[in-house]
Amino acid sequence: MAEAITGAVPPGVGAIVVGNFPLSSGQWFEEHSHPQHQLAWTRRGVLGVAVGDVHWVLPPTLALWLPRGVVHRTGATRDAVLSSLYFEPDRCALDWAEPTPVGVDGLLAQLIAYLGRDDLADDARLRGEAVVFDLLRPLPATPIDVPRPADERVRAVADALLADPADQRGMEAHARAVGVSRRTLTRLFVHDTGMSFDRWRTHARLRAALALLAEGRPVSRVAHAVGYATPSAFLAAFKRTVGTSPSRYLGGDA
Repeated sequence: MAEAITGAVPPGVGAIVVGNFPLSSGQWFEEHSHPQHQLAWTRRGVLGVAVGDVHWVLPPTLALWLPRGVVHRTGATRDAVLSSLYFEPDRCALDWAEPTPVGVDGLLAQLIAYLGRDDLADDARLRGEAVVFDLLRPLPATPIDVPRPADERVRAVADALLADPADQRGMEAHARAVGVSRRTLTRLFVHDTGMSFDRWRTHARLRAALALLAEGRPVSRVAHAVGYATPSAFLAAFKRTVGTSPSRYLGGDA
């Protein structure tokens, strides 16, 4: 874990301050929060943002709005530079109450770099900020929830599935591996996660797939890597669970 970014961010002129933080693959900031609203984005690589058990995967086409005070972890599934926009709440035109994904196009990406300069005149900075506010539009992307079990036996099964999403063993085999009956593991899974074993495994597979797809890997390879026999089976499971295609979820065209 990297040292968390905490405390007040200097407000500067206007409402927005831009900070850039290099992250290597697998590096995460510990749980923290900010007194400002935050927009987390990367120009390259893939970010992950977790709020409790809820996890967003962010390629350069997506950013995530985090309201002030929301405790979260931020990391990289591939080498990245976290570009954080911090918005002073009392001077911010937006006040979204929940973490919200935002699409990032070429203009917004250029504006983020522009506002990161320290040589802008006050009037130029304020004009740039006004355009940023015009460009921030929420996307209807539902995060993929993979609750962390509390019971050590269920957690052992969950850890095995997270380590190898393509693991094809069924409930019976996993129950034997942790020394409980199928019936007991079924009950414990629902009690600890609010999901059945099959639903939880589907969510875990789809979350793992998103990180791979965001890195640009082809659907055919990703489907196999997370345990689906065919790309069509993977795409059907994704749309059934999330309500849209992976490319739309990640900010693509279709």
